[in-house]
Amino acid sequence: MNSRDNKLWLQLWRDKEIDFHQKYVNKFLAKFWPALDKTKHNRVFVPLCGKSLDMIWLANQGYKVIGVELSPIAVKAFFKENRLKPTKKRKGNFTLWKHGNVSILCGDYFSLCKEDLGIITTVYDRAALTALPEDIRQPYVEHLQLIVPNNANIFLLTIEDQDELPTSADNVDKEINKLYSDNYTIELAYAEIVLESNSQTLTQIPTSYKVYRLSSRV
Repeated sequence: MNSRDNKLWLQLWRDKEIDFHQKYVNKFLAKFWPALDKTKHNRVFVPLCGKSLDMIWLANQGYKVIGVELSPIAVKAFFKENRLKPTKKRKGNFTLWKHGNVSILCGDYFSLCKEDLGIITTVYDRAALTALPEDIRQPYVEHLQLIVPNNANIFLLTIEDQDELPTSADNVDKEINKLYSDNYTIELAYAEIVLESNSQTLTQIPTSYKVYRLSSRV
């Protein structure tokens, strides 16, 4: 992500323009995750994690969770709102916040290296990919493959507005196929189209929700 995008993201948190933040655990995570990974105590990486409650859910299932988030406001809010008292220490280019099974590295995703994360077994992408500008998505995926082991699997949620209501949501998105198919087997576990209201235009926009399980080819 370039410096302009970073500044915009930090400004959104400063201005509390965070309508994208989900106030509840993602329903798709609770429904579809158990079929993906039944091995407790594995390490789950959550890129661009914000202050997502999904990290609490994963930790409560017995997983060790490590997220990365650019905004210190988001990281501080995560621990405060969940009544957790984290330790803080400097770790390379990041500030590491940690409480129990949940750790968050505060800093730029693109500055991460393997040593920052340790051994990751599963990546939980909670619509981080589709929140990025389209020109950043390829670098995002390429960097992910540099910092997690080749045999790590990915649980991928995507959310995207549609230009028009498609006839069916039951197909793998072409962009997902292009980004991941060289290294992963892609399974579309669930898809739905929801008409959602746009508060600015007062219109209803078709929004596509999809759940993918990506299994490493290694």
